Amino acid sequence: MILNVVNEIAANGVLSGVVYAESVKVKETGQDLKAALDALVADKAQTEFAAETKDAVRNLLKTGGFKPSGRNKPASEYLAQAAREGRFPFINNLVDINNFISLETGLPISLLDASVIGGTLKIRYGRAGERYVFNASGQDIDLAGLVCACSGEKDQPLGNPVKDSMEGKIKEKTTSVVGVIYSPADAHWRSVTERAVVQFAHWLKLEGGADKVESFVV
Repeated sequence: MILNVVNEIAANGVLSGVVYAESVKVKETGQDLKAALDALVADKAQTEFAAETKDAVRNLLKTGGFKPSGRNKPASEYLAQAAREGRFPFINNLVDINNFISLETGLPISLLDASVIGGTLKIRYGRAGERYVFNASGQDIDLAGLVCACSGEKDQPLGNPVKDSMEGKIKEKTTSVVGVIYSPADAHWRSVTERAVVQFAHWLKLEGGADKVESFVV
């Protein structure tokens, strides 16, 4: 499958770094990634994201009118807080790759099952009345004004910088994934995102077993 990426809100200062990988396998995290993630978590346990990073990400989420605070804070802030509180979530190889890149850059990332997305990934704002369930308890999130990663064919939101949908999340039998890095579009963050997609692709090959990886910054 060739993934087509359409960013409908690029003019609003929203940049997306996208990595698509085929033939991945969900499994226990390998020693190389675990060691790298352990070291990063230990480092972040002592420090917070720079104020400039937090402000840049929150301002990104505000571009469509969303209010990123409280339970609606960016997922990257949740990871950093978890590291500081000694409860960082180690899940599986693919999720740990995602969380490693997010914790290192300070940028929120969605990790989605590519089979649910189809051939086109669309980045747009959530519309009034749009919601989706994000956990097994059935809790949902109001998507109005929030940057969303959507299936292009169905125009259906599947992920966002706060919480991914249950439908879009990877499963044990997932074999292809799409990582979406949500970033401000200025020169500094574009450079960060360009490096991040390269690193993401590297880990998906090394740790995820991907035999085909494509990356985009749009």
